[in-house]
Amino acid sequence: MPDAALEGISVVELGEGVSAAYCARLFADYGADVVKVESPGVGDVTRCWGPFPGDTPHREKSGLFHFLNTNKRGVTLDVSAAAGRELLLRLLEEADVLIENKLPNQMRELGLDYATLEPVNQNLVVVSITPFGQTGPYSDWKGYDLNAFHLSGAGHRYCGLPDRAPLEHGTFSADFYGAAAGATWGLAATMGRERVGGGQHVDVSCAEAIATTFVGAHNIGAYAQNGAYEHRTGVGMRLSAPATILPCRDGYVWMLAIEPGQWKGLVEVIGNPEWAQVEMFEDMFVRGQNADLIYPLLEEWTLRHDKLEIMERCQAAGCPATAVATVAEAAEHPHLRERGYILEVEHPELGRTLSFAPPFKLPGSPAAAPTPAPLLGQHNALVYADRLGMHDAELTRLRADGIL
Repeated sequence: MPDAALEGISVVELGEGVSAAYCARLFADYGADVVKVESPGVGDVTRCWGPFPGDTPHREKSGLFHFLNTNKRGVTLDVSAAAGRELLLRLLEEADVLIENKLPNQMRELGLDYATLEPVNQNLVVVSITPFGQTGPYSDWKGYDLNAFHLSGAGHRYCGLPDRAPLEHGTFSADFYGAAAGATWGLAATMGRERVGGGQHVDVSCAEAIATTFVGAHNIGAYAQNGAYEHRTGVGMRLSAPATILPCRDGYVWMLAIEPGQWKGLVEVIGNPEWAQVEMFEDMFVRGQNADLIYPLLEEWTLRHDKLEIMERCQAAGCPATAVATVAEAAEHPHLRERGYILEVEHPELGRTLSFAPPFKLPGSPAAAPTPAPLLGQHNALVYADRLGMHDAELTRLRADGIL
């Protein structure tokens, strides 16, 4: 096997929740040596979030924690105590990257802010992922994923019906986007240390990551230019049709046929009905203006067919329709399995379970088979002995003092 792409890069992860953990996992998936630091006896908060087998809470059986922390080594350390901070600084002396998601004032109070860490290791890249960033009037405000998401304008633009209140957005979108941005530019800063003369501080705002990717120049730019911006449309697109979710015999299908070739392909698949031959319907904007007429007619056809049949027939005709998969269908999806995205991992507490590969592939240096997320403090002896040369007696004393 070729060497892992990030082999030789040493990462320390200090955080809670999703953003720091997933950022560090992206490093770990391609061979970086990631040490996850958790609080003694408690661990990362995601250990309490589940989901759990049988819906029975257990710190070593959280599905979310397992997903976020494969391929890492785990240690416990009380960084709020002076002895714990000293050990962390010793770990960071030789590390390449620190990934953290604590509020800026918390890192300053702990004596772990970048200004303090830079003299300890001038080559250290610190990736800080927070809801609102390291600067600005909101930098020290408490916030979670949805606070960052809705500060960006994304909820106003996308989630919900146009005449109703905005809806919240699920799946930790802001945290995952912030994590991906942190991994990308954290790696860039690490690989570019010779160019800039050492490490640097990568300041990631999850709200800005969402504002860029969800809202983006199309909306914010239009407002800046002429005061106009797009509004929520509920399901589907507003300007053209068909571009919406339609019910079918066994679920739903995303129907998109706005370009001329796509529309002609769809019309052929549904049997060239007379209503679809109207010349004005060749214009996608006219179809959008008449969506209330077109969608019920399409629905009469989709309700007679299964979603996979609709997808396959439409795709063959050049119309990019897609079956709307349920979570269960996605977990067993043959396309995702064939690409090696859905993996099975053996965990000492969960047993054999499903996990996911990184959402990108490097054929020249593929990701290794995943190792399970660490048990709480599983690698204390290994990491502290190997990295810091500590002996069993010292580790026993630190455990008794509540530092480990």
